[in-house]
Amino acid sequence: MIPLPPLSYASSDSAWGGVEMLSKQGGESTSGWRNCKSILFRGLPFHFARNPHYIKSYTLAANNNISSYVPPCYNTLRTTLLEKERVHIERLLEPIKTTWKEKWVTIVSDGWTDSQRRLLINFMVVTESDPMFLKPVNCEGEYKDKFYISNLIKEVIMQVGPQNVVQVITDNAPVCKAAGMLIETMYSHIFWTPCVVHTLNLALKNICAAKNIESNEDVYVECHWITEVGDKALMIKNYILNHNMVLTMFNQFASLKLISIAQTRFASILVMLKRIKLVKRALESMVLCNEWSTYRECDPSKAQTIRSTVLDNLWWDKLDYIIEFTAPIYDMLRFADTDRPSLHLIYDMWDDMIEKVKNIIYRHEEKELTKGSEFYDVIYAILTDRWTKSSSPLHCLAHSLNPRYYSDTWLSAALNRIPPNLDIKLSEERNKCLKRYFPSSEARTTINIEFARFSGQMDIFGCPDSVEERGIMEPRMWWIVRGASAPNFQKIALKLLCQPCSSSCCERN
Repeated sequence: MIPLPPLSYASSDSAWGGVEMLSKQGGESTSGWRNCKSILFRGLPFHFARNPHYIKSYTLAANNNISSYVPPCYNTLRTTLLEKERVHIERLLEPIKTTWKEKWVTIVSDGWTDSQRRLLINFMVVTESDPMFLKPVNCEGEYKDKFYISNLIKEVIMQVGPQNVVQVITDNAPVCKAAGMLIETMYSHIFWTPCVVHTLNLALKNICAAKNIESNEDVYVECHWITEVGDKALMIKNYILNHNMVLTMFNQFASLKLISIAQTRFASILVMLKRIKLVKRALESMVLCNEWSTYRECDPSKAQTIRSTVLDNLWWDKLDYIIEFTAPIYDMLRFADTDRPSLHLIYDMWDDMIEKVKNIIYRHEEKELTKGSEFYDVIYAILTDRWTKSSSPLHCLAHSLNPRYYSDTWLSAALNRIPPNLDIKLSEERNKCLKRYFPSSEARTTINIEFARFSGQMDIFGCPDSVEERGIMEPRMWWIVRGASAPNFQKIALKLLCQPCSSSCCERN
């Protein structure tokens, strides 16, 4: 057998002679080895071979005799051809840009750090047509205060057109909020909206990471057991993944792998607890097997702690309870973690989510809903505090524009539901929006009359078909079909009902 030379990105052509000779001796074509050589020599990742353009190029070259063809040189690729490709892509994006004036857009932004530890800020435009990437900004060496961030956002707004922008969505960092407030002072019709997914993630962190009694004594007293369960689950996961022998034992019993979730990912603690629950039987079998009892490790006390935790039914009951009562929060986070239109759904979803959490906690404590629960009171305070800090008047206006929330079907589905026009707090926030959209009192009077006719089911809005379709038709479709008699309000509805509620599409992929 001919020994293979060591594979190295710096290998010379002669070093590959052994590879090609081995290929010929095995009766295989050398083309596969040459492709592998080209990938390794340039340091390209192996999954580059999955690229359809890579496959297509080799297929074309294999099936066609292209005599005297010379591939484009280095300078041509990075200048002329690259610029032509950019122009081509801009031409493909033009149909999306033409919809901005009609449907309005949301500008979303998020910061991240690349593999070279450079701080980048992504900017994208989202509308019903599809999200569109605008640009990244390298913020390396910059002082990222509210003025710097607001200037970056302003540049993007000017690129898109201020008249086409509904809102700017960022995360909930104080500097982003301050920059958002500056944008609102520059453009009265543009709203800064914090990302709903970040808000829900912060609420989960407040619930699952109550480590400091000084920060909030009530939260610590009621929720510290959640932190203890999470810490033990993290200890089990780290112990298994950091010891090869233990990992080998675990893999003998588990069909699923333990996963390491970065702390920056949304609901990371819940994702880990869900996976721990799925491999419960494997963990129990591992700590009861002969190999575990004979394995000698530098920290036997930790191994014993893990064994007692895995075999502790009370600990598993607590883990199941955490997953159960946080499920409505996690489900809403997953729903909002997209670029689909959902701005008009968040106000109602937040109320439903809190009600579901309450029912689960009271059922677990075997209490009537009219009784008090100290644990639920703490969870409720966390959720409402987060919603109060992140809710926007735009959420309230979009909620008021959804005809479904005036239908008998929705109103009768739960107790204490009232239509948006009868909700005092919601009406106050809605009026704040309308004042910014219509500065003059005459224009506001016109729009208020149209809203009264819509919400009160007057004139054409009160016909049987219109009333019945409120609860069954998609909101934008309903406004397209039924909103012609309220043209000003219809225009706002068609634009707000296709906006997202999060900056998820701008996250690092």
